[in-house]
Amino acid sequence: MTVLRPRREAFYLPGPLLGGRFCLLTHAPDPVGTLIFVHPFAEEMNKSRRMVALAVEAFASQGWSTLQIDLTGCGDSGGEFGEASWRAWVQDCHDAWVWAAANLPGRLVLWGMRTGALLLADLLCSTEIAAPLLLWQPVGNGRQHLTQFLRLKAAAEMMADADAKSAMDAARSALKAGESVQVAGYALPPAVANGLETASLGLPDAYPAQVVALEVGSEGREDVTPALRILVDRWQSAGIQARAESVAGTAFWQTQEIETSLALIDASVRALETFT
Repeated sequence: MTVLRPRREAFYLPGPLLGGRFCLLTHAPDPVGTLIFVHPFAEEMNKSRRMVALAVEAFASQGWSTLQIDLTGCGDSGGEFGEASWRAWVQDCHDAWVWAAANLPGRLVLWGMRTGALLLADLLCSTEIAAPLLLWQPVGNGRQHLTQFLRLKAAAEMMADADAKSAMDAARSALKAGESVQVAGYALPPAVANGLETASLGLPDAYPAQVVALEVGSEGREDVTPALRILVDRWQSAGIQARAESVAGTAFWQTQEIETSLALIDASVRALETFT
């Protein structure tokens, strides 16, 4: 018996910057729907590529296609990271949704990882889009995430704690003054930093689609982090059909070597079964 393999198609979605937004569409042989993947921030995007590729293969075997979009100034999309803005990234997500809704069969699912979850939350709170959400290790507080990113600057310069605080304060002041800041090889523009700082993982009350948030933790950890548990409880109280799950694995988005967590993919496949 011939086993059909997923077919991949690369194209550029036109955008405001020269070159547009690079998209990679993996067609499942007999699709039941499509996931739209929104990637993490900065180096976490690169660290996650292997895991995302493995997940896309697994999803295709279950009939799910995947549309991956490189946000403006990221990956193979047009522009430089320093030319990006949070607003432009939310627009990228919206444009990917509009294109997929017009061109792909079956149900659409939004899949966000880390800060990708924050972008999707902003999208859903500013539009009438409603679709099942699959969230990988979602960032709940953009300000905290920005602080963690700025700490990389101090770490790279081997600063003492007091100096590190001063450096982060100076970086925040520069961003508020409209200046870009160099952090871990990235020219962080204020239009990204300011949007990230005010972002939070909120959803409209009574959001009508399912939400599944998955975290990777140590072996034997039975529940998700307290922050995610509080968030999911809040969603449930607001009438949202949401749940969270912790799976064993390595924090592959931040490890020095490329790592994988197959349990996360297995849990994601189970979640997709409830979305059909």
